[in-house]
Amino acid sequence: MIIDSKDAKRLAIYFFYDRRGIVDRYVPYFLDDLSKNVTEIFIVCNGKLTDEGKKILEQYGKVLVRENRGFDVWAYKTALETYGWDNLINYDEIILLNNTIMGPVYPFSETFEKMDKKDLDFWGLTEYFKIKGDPFGYSPYGYLPDHIQSHWIACRRSLVSSKDFQEYWENMSMIEDYAQAVGKHESIFTKVFADKGYKWDVSVDCEDLRNYSGYPLMMCPRKVLEEKRCPVFKKRSFFHMESDYLRNTTGEQTTELYDFLKEKTNYDVDFIWETILRNCHQYDIVKNMNLTYVLPTNQYNEELLQKQTTENKIALVMHLYFEDLLEESYHYVSAMPEKADIYLTTDTEKKKAAIEKVFAKLPCNKLEVRVIKNRGRDVSSLLVGVKDVIMDYDLVCFAHDKKTAQVKPGTIGASFAYKCFENTLSNKAYVGNVINAFVNNPRMGLLCPPEPNHSTFFTTIGFEWGPNFNITRDLAKKLGLTVPISVASPPVAPLGTMFWFRPKAMKPLYNKDWKYEDFPAEPNKIDGTLLHAIERIYPFIVQESGYYPAIGMTDKFAAIEYNNLRYYVRGYNQVLVNHGIGPYHDEMVATMNQIMALRGSFKAVLKFRFKCYLKQYLPKKAYDALKKRWKKMRGHQNNENIEVSENK
Repeated sequence: MIIDSKDAKRLAIYFFYDRRGIVDRYVPYFLDDLSKNVTEIFIVCNGKLTDEGKKILEQYGKVLVRENRGFDVWAYKTALETYGWDNLINYDEIILLNNTIMGPVYPFSETFEKMDKKDLDFWGLTEYFKIKGDPFGYSPYGYLPDHIQSHWIACRRSLVSSKDFQEYWENMSMIEDYAQAVGKHESIFTKVFADKGYKWDVSVDCEDLRNYSGYPLMMCPRKVLEEKRCPVFKKRSFFHMESDYLRNTTGEQTTELYDFLKEKTNYDVDFIWETILRNCHQYDIVKNMNLTYVLPTNQYNEELLQKQTTENKIALVMHLYFEDLLEESYHYVSAMPEKADIYLTTDTEKKKAAIEKVFAKLPCNKLEVRVIKNRGRDVSSLLVGVKDVIMDYDLVCFAHDKKTAQVKPGTIGASFAYKCFENTLSNKAYVGNVINAFVNNPRMGLLCPPEPNHSTFFTTIGFEWGPNFNITRDLAKKLGLTVPISVASPPVAPLGTMFWFRPKAMKPLYNKDWKYEDFPAEPNKIDGTLLHAIERIYPFIVQESGYYPAIGMTDKFAAIEYNNLRYYVRGYNQVLVNHGIGPYHDEMVATMNQIMALRGSFKAVLKFRFKCYLKQYLPKKAYDALKKRWKKMRGHQNNENIEVSENK
């Protein structure tokens, strides 16, 4: 069936879901363009809509809000049932699409003009190529065939009016989870109807990429948009799981997409920030967007810095407790620009006098030393001690003198302090580049050093919450935060309490009237207190305000960090691969978890190691044949089919 573009009667059934029922700006932008190319839009929302969100959507067509059940599949089914087949066959084309895609980067008119000329029964924007096996466990074919991705499937009258199409939807079983949505609908829809003789195609032809990527729109989105003029991109690109990305790429795909959108198109990338910061875990955003800034310590633009420090009010807040560290503290404070205001806090008049003596020669716009209560340590310095002035500034650096006396030898704690200070106040060049980074990235709300990972701090990686998750989550509830917080996703937090931030991004924290008495009295235990909850709540505060947290490092320290992390990973790889475990990281982790679970059974461990040995040294065909024989033997013994352990 070919469509006459001028007289085509099109119905777009648009599925919308947001956990809070909020309609972000990318949605009306998308629908504005879509509405120019269709006759009618019917919007189905699972769950709920805010009053404002409903008003926005009703500008484009009728809105149906239904229970949050069945995913997009049953939303489409409900919409089709609402219209009825007698009405639906009056349309030349019905488009089933959802808000998992963003755009358009190019006008949708390009797509419709191209596809209207083709004699088809149904078509889509992009294709997911065939993969062996059935990862979701619901495919009737035992594998995932080539298929149109369900974020946009256009069905012409020749298909919609058929008994095949109508029975497909009438017999659609309830979709209970994402796996069923893919296995029972998205991955089979194309083949079901292609096998019945219906003709299909996609507007973005990626056949030349079949051997390059099975999922081009996710794994090489810039190539698909730039070279193929794909009009949309996946919202999921910015929070997709790391394991899948790192199986297919080196982690560049999302930043390449973002840079292309920002630098080469007219698409407003602020639409992206608005929705992902409100809905996604910050760790996923920071990883997928590679929000780690490596800044020079030996070069910066003095003229630019003068301009930026004139246009933006800059301050440093630093809590000083140890008199023997005053000279060292002065060294780092002197990295601040001369136009900055400096606030130093301490707990006694005696220390104040010593501080004023050492810092008397500091070139700055303003120097003020404040005596505060010795309760809440450096945290109360920032939240109580300077609360009266903090919102006067556009950008603030917070630091404190640091001793980590609980670990021995002293070099361990000293190196922790070095990591914090060097990546916060290394020198004037670095500070100038930090300020420039904030100016050039208006959505950045917090910049902090990477977490400690040397010596006894090594297990901080993987256990960033420590024993502090529950108290942090409780604090988030008290502060009214709505951004996702999960024990499975680490905070991008300043685990050393030194960082740069925008005060306006920290407003939800300052809206609480903090008092010294809110904090535990000294001495207090090392972990699990309000102080450690606040240390981890900072990045969620800025995220709630619509800003992202990021990691900042000097060029010199980035070399240290890279080599340290490489050393750690290399050690693990040598042990695991030598025992036949690998090569994929996610499989290695899963295998080690299984080994740990089996470690109580000596026989199970021996069997597992024997299989790993055979897998490593036998030719693949021989190993696969042996594996089938094992399965057959065990099936006879147990009257069931049990997978060998490495494939679980």
